[in-house]
Amino acid sequence: MKSLIAASLLVFSTTTLAANLSDLDYITEVYPPFNYEERGELKGIAVDFLEAATKAAGEPISRDQVKLQPWARGYATALSEPNTVLFSTTRTAEREDKFKWVGPITDTKVVVWAPKSKEITINNASDFADYKVGVVRDDVGQHLLETMGVGKKSIRLSPKPDLLAKQLAAGRIDMWAYEENVSAYIMSQSNIDTSQFEVVHVLNESQLYYSLSNNTPDSYVEKLQAGVDQAIMDGTLDEIKNNYK
Repeated sequence: MKSLIAASLLVFSTTTLAANLSDLDYITEVYPPFNYEERGELKGIAVDFLEAATKAAGEPISRDQVKLQPWARGYATALSEPNTVLFSTTRTAEREDKFKWVGPITDTKVVVWAPKSKEITINNASDFADYKVGVVRDDVGQHLLETMGVGKKSIRLSPKPDLLAKQLAAGRIDMWAYEENVSAYIMSQSNIDTSQFEVVHVLNESQLYYSLSNNTPDSYVEKLQAGVDQAIMDGTLDEIKNNYK
């Protein structure tokens, strides 16, 4: 009997330890105001919310435990490695079965920007044929354009969004597909006059989530979701959002 009890306690202890949120690998990118780095410190709505949610779940993690990586690298890791949390990730039909989802963090809109002077009109995929549209590699903008049927010869890939903002301003690309608030923020930070550009097409309206690799045990997902739900219900998320207005 003693050996049976000891074995049961060992199994319980192992399961509990395995489900500790601090053991997960957290990855984010530069995606202001949701996640970004300022003077060597990670900041943003999603970063603050992650700390609040894990604290509410009883297993707080620090922003120091979050790795900042280019989106394509983090996305590839989340697709292939277990126990990985990637954020902030736009939840779409194309991505739905590739991850387990915790959230939502906030609403999001993916749009296509173009210079007003070009007077570009976009109604369908064929309208992109005569233009070059920039996207961050493996970002939702690329996936949405490809799903829409935009040809590869029209799509220009880049590892970083700030490079695309500069290319758009310099006329090296005709359009830029990216999250609306994030792209406007990046253009402003790059001293680009946003009044010279306009949204010519909306690719998607969705929500941002924490995406967990598919081979992550559900115990992690459920625990993190419980913390997120609590931090939303008690008003913490609204307070965090207000701090970034």
